[in-house]
Amino acid sequence: MARKYLGLRGRALNLAVATIAGLGFLLFGYDQGVMGSLLTLDTFTSTFPSMDVSNRVPAADRAHNSTIQGVAVSLYEVGCMFGAIATMVIGDKIGRRKTIFIGSILMIIGTAIQCSSFSLSQFIVGRIVTGFGNGFITATVPMWQSECAKAEARGQLVMVEGALITGGIALSYWIDFAFYFVPGQADWRFPIAFQAVFAIIVMCTVLELPESPRWLLKKGHKEEAALVFASLADVPADSSVIVEQVDEIKATLTSESRSSFREIFTFTKEKHFHRTMLAFWNQVMQQITGANLIIYYAGSIYENSIGLSPLNAKIVAACNGTEYFLASWVAFFTIERLGRRKLMIGGAAGQAVSMAILTGTAYLADQGNSKAGIAAAVFLFVFNTFFGIGWLGMTWLYPAEIVSLQVRAPANGLSTAGNWVSNFLVVMITPVAFNSIGAYTYLIFAAINAVMVPTVYFFYPETSGRSLEEIDEIFAHSNSWTPWDVVGIAKHMPKHHTEYIEKRDEEARETNGRRRSPFDEDNEKPSVNYRDQNLPDSASASESSGSTYGDRVDNKR
Repeated sequence: MARKYLGLRGRALNLAVATIAGLGFLLFGYDQGVMGSLLTLDTFTSTFPSMDVSNRVPAADRAHNSTIQGVAVSLYEVGCMFGAIATMVIGDKIGRRKTIFIGSILMIIGTAIQCSSFSLSQFIVGRIVTGFGNGFITATVPMWQSECAKAEARGQLVMVEGALITGGIALSYWIDFAFYFVPGQADWRFPIAFQAVFAIIVMCTVLELPESPRWLLKKGHKEEAALVFASLADVPADSSVIVEQVDEIKATLTSESRSSFREIFTFTKEKHFHRTMLAFWNQVMQQITGANLIIYYAGSIYENSIGLSPLNAKIVAACNGTEYFLASWVAFFTIERLGRRKLMIGGAAGQAVSMAILTGTAYLADQGNSKAGIAAAVFLFVFNTFFGIGWLGMTWLYPAEIVSLQVRAPANGLSTAGNWVSNFLVVMITPVAFNSIGAYTYLIFAAINAVMVPTVYFFYPETSGRSLEEIDEIFAHSNSWTPWDVVGIAKHMPKHHTEYIEKRDEEARETNGRRRSPFDEDNEKPSVNYRDQNLPDSASASESSGSTYGDRVDNKR
């Protein structure tokens, strides 16, 4: 029989994995948002006067302080980047769970250093250590979740994690607001310390949950991997559906026998470099949308740029975070129905328009137009809505899906490092840009978002509803010299994973006498013979790398 983890298996076990993975992202979101309203507190700026950029500081000093503030806040991203890079080395050696466990410990240590700081240097060290631990978590949790989740629910589960990022941001804003009324330095020390609660929960539970079955197979632990798959599907370990699933993954691993960091730069039939670049730029694009200039500096923007009072700025920032959290749930209900591409394209278009309008309204607000200030505040909400739906969770789902199992750990480490490098640049330059060019800062991000629309349309294939092994098959038929052809191949290639879903559910009903889950019912599709379906001409260019598409379908069946 399937093994129980924490007394759970089947749907309950899947939810437990999703919950702990979600807590990792709640922690991530909280740490992103917590500084937003602390930077303007008198107790904070009196402890770290070189980070004070309020209007009471002389203009000459404010320019210097804006640079110091940008460095101090953004060095957290540098820690995250090095943490993500470290997972490229150790992630495949020690497994997904232990990597998350180590990251949680590092975040607890970094939090303790930050909240006990009385000097800027100690505070910066705490930010870097916290970021290093978060780099471990953010590079590994999506991979662990995707490798454990069912293909038909994978997108929704990772979108929950994306929503929990915004939940963490909203929670941090409201805690910042609540402690605004607390006298003394507890008004900024407690909000920073509180993030350790989530890290402690993750640290205490993650090792009690199943390891990634795909990682176990990669390391040769076939029986243990079969038990994990059986526990997650709630069927016997010797079930034919589990045997077929294990054999399919082992066949993929056999055909991709080489495994090293160098492999992600190869142009073989697996298209490791192509897929790694898609993952890398997907992560980078998320950060250069400009979302983090709002997330990290919300309170400061509302107070110093739009002109709200300190109290009103914190209330509006907290409401913005709450609306952001609610908007992110739209992706949960649409990710599998509309697919990845439509959400990314629609999100980028909406973000471009929002930033363009923000440029004009924020400029007028700087000139003292109070109505324009209100409009600017509204469009900060609008931008977050589009970002929460289209891009927030997407870059934790898509890179984990798009790269092959053989190089998934180093490729995700590299793509996550790209996320943090670009995050660092945005957070670093934001105070300097606002001090130098003011509202025109938003115009830069409007142009970037506009360019992202055709980029996704022409280069990013749809992965919704496909097993991770099917995605390998899509790239096996693409041409390295025409990377845009993969979009057409994904559009025309049938989703033969449907047959596996139906067979698995039938065995589960026979074994347990229970109905399938709502996820299964929503994704049930009739079996259709697509053997005569023509692929784009580009598919034929890859026939030299292996069997033809028709042969592959025959072999599958």
